[in-house]
Amino acid sequence: MKVLNWFLVILGISGLVAVRVVEDQLFYDPFLNFFHEANKHALFPDFDWGKLVINHLFRFLLNLLFSTVVVHCVFKNWNWTIQAAILISIVFAITFPIYLYCVYSKFEIGYLFSFYMRRFVIQPLILLLIIPMFYYRKHLTDLKTD
Repeated sequence: MKVLNWFLVILGISGLVAVRVVEDQLFYDPFLNFFHEANKHALFPDFDWGKLVINHLFRFLLNLLFSTVVVHCVFKNWNWTIQAAILISIVFAITFPIYLYCVYSKFEIGYLFSFYMRRFVIQPLILLLIIPMFYYRKHLTDLKTD
């Protein structure tokens, strides 16, 4: 059972990596090259709002799926898995409208601010905070039961 559990953790992490690796083929994101060029004076690309929003939502759902697989297989606690999904969703619900406003304003709010808002929207960065937080929580729970 432990082998299957670690296999699922590796599968979840591989899924997160795969989303990143095939992002340019799988998702519509005209800002991918804009931010990768490392040129703060690159031309703002033309884009389709509907396709942009739908593709970011699709990417979020894939990241959420793989992230919850990782959390559940590491901690084996459905309540914590649900809490992780809620935390990830809350962060997305906060950062996505801010990122869309950045896009709407053509990143006039600031290039770096827009860049990092985009990172929170398209990458599962919150998972890097949830895993240590839940490990600490597990440690505290284990101390109370001893």
